[in-house]
Amino acid sequence: MVGVDDIRAITRTLERAYEVVVRDRIKWRVGQIVFAALSRDEAIMGFGYPKEGRDALVEAEPDKFLLPPPSDLRFNWACARMAALDPEELDELVVNAWIMTVPKKVWMPYLAARGR
Repeated sequence: MVGVDDIRAITRTLERAYEVVVRDRIKWRVGQIVFAALSRDEAIMGFGYPKEGRDALVEAEPDKFLLPPPSDLRFNWACARMAALDPEELDELVVNAWIMTVPKKVWMPYLAARGR
């Protein structure tokens, strides 16, 4: 199981990323764009994810992933149950969500440094 401190450890390494608290919810942003957010009880993480792949993600692992609330379906967004994620999956989800929010010139060197 992973938690908020695991997300913080990942986001500290991401250029331009910062943490905010909005209405008792922890969110991570680049500029004004939110790329990851926790539910108030920190049980569910919302994250940037392409709309066109979201249904397949949820169908493949419904115990782990779920659709966002109806008000967020218009966004590139999906949700995951924190208790079902391992550290590697969390890292992949958070980094990929961050990649959706920064220019290529920012994420390319980051991935190259990590051997990806």
